[in-house]
Amino acid sequence: MSAPATPGERSAAAIGQHVQPACRTFWGKGAIGALPRELDRAGVRRAVVFCGASLAREGALLARVESALGPRLAARFEGVREHAPVPAVVAGASALRAAGADAVVAVGGGSAVVCARAASILFAEGRELRALCTHRGADGRLVSPRLDAHKLPQFVVATTPSTAIAKAGSAVRDLDRNERLALYDPKTRAQALFLDPSAAVTAPVAVVEGAALNALSMAVEALGSAVDDPLADAALRQALVLLARWLPRLRTPDDAAARVPLMLAALLAGQGTDHKHGGLAGSLGHALGPRAAVSNGHVEAIVLPHAVRFNAPATGARMAAAAASLGGDSRSDADAPARTADALERLLAALPAPRRLRDAGVPHEALEAAVRHALDDWFLQHNPQPVGPAALRTLLEAAW
Repeated sequence: MSAPATPGERSAAAIGQHVQPACRTFWGKGAIGALPRELDRAGVRRAVVFCGASLAREGALLARVESALGPRLAARFEGVREHAPVPAVVAGASALRAAGADAVVAVGGGSAVVCARAASILFAEGRELRALCTHRGADGRLVSPRLDAHKLPQFVVATTPSTAIAKAGSAVRDLDRNERLALYDPKTRAQALFLDPSAAVTAPVAVVEGAALNALSMAVEALGSAVDDPLADAALRQALVLLARWLPRLRTPDDAAARVPLMLAALLAGQGTDHKHGGLAGSLGHALGPRAAVSNGHVEAIVLPHAVRFNAPATGARMAAAAASLGGDSRSDADAPARTADALERLLAALPAPRRLRDAGVPHEALEAAVRHALDDWFLQHNPQPVGPAALRTLLEAAW
């Protein structure tokens, strides 16, 4: 069997393409101060702020954001909830309609960003939410419907290192059916991001850690993808370098200093994974996260070393980049997945995070339902190694 191609290797006749969507990113002390001129650049006159109840209670960050908005502030929607449940999205769309909004400013972590995007889609498209979601077509393939209506420009003041800040997809939760629904619309990507330390320190450390672990999982799995994109690889490798350096510094005297670098890592991971695919750990995180006592990111981190070893026959030398970026050996050979998994386990052992699904609050009886949900997940269709129900059960048992 020939070795997998290294990044950038392609036939002389092939043409590479890497399109990076436009987004203006501001980071560091005072980054929120750039918000007014970005709103002016977009011609915004009536912006609605999306946030959760905890930020509304804290007050100081929202006061800074709303002061920056000035007369452009049309309304505040405080109904953001974890995992963006459908009722919150519907309520958000109603708030946009009532305010006559021409823009959205999401303040918070991934849930705020996703809820704002999904509400903007629902508001603009004017159809029942399920009709807008990714679904299986008649041929059994997953299909994302075209969402052609104009969307409100999105601006994000981030409080966590969520990869959602870079994305165009929005995953919401149908609580009645316990289903994850996905909407995809490139027009809902953020036009500008503001990564300010004063916003970053408002998030609970466990939430920050969970978001960073999600970025870690996405970056590792994407580097194992067969897609040849050296520019995406560069972003993903730098994301892992930052994550390996700064994740262990949470809950230490360096905690505040770690948060913006982790946000930059999440941004790089989100941008890189737009071009290279995710896979097994992400799918299982989506399936198990709502059943756990911790975040999706913590669940993904638990299953990630198992997923890396499972995919080893298909990824091989491609995982050398991940191993090296995590501080391991950079040799490009078939043992790279094992070295990556070992490096991950060393990094995760340095964190006060659960290492087994049972310790994360996942009941054993939830594993079978997770198998069914994972098999319908968009991420799983891009896993490097074919995977069926039996393989998923074996992996989950090992992680439990």
